[in-house]
Amino acid sequence: MNDPNQNTVGELIKAFYDERRGPGYLDEVNIIKGWKGVVGPFIAQYTKDLFIKDGVLFVSLTSDSLRNELSYSKTVLRKNLNDLVGRELLTDIVFK
Repeated sequence: MNDPNQNTVGELIKAFYDERRGPGYLDEVNIIKGWKGVVGPFIAQYTKDLFIKDGVLFVSLTSDSLRNELSYSKTVLRKNLNDLVGRELLTDIVFK
């Protein structure tokens, strides 16, 4: 029953995504899903789009003043988002 070649379903899903989308894909998904929890509902309602490319989180906002304010908090936001996945996945955040 304890065959060393057996994997859990979670391990198989992670291996599938690592092979198809590259390592870290599920971590990227978790960061995007966790955005609202990190910034709160007020900022989340002004967020139009989120995507990650090469370790950079791109955030499209509908408010120019909020974009300016968030630029001062990039380091804290990056740390909190990286804490969600338990590793340094994000190297920068770009607000558009």
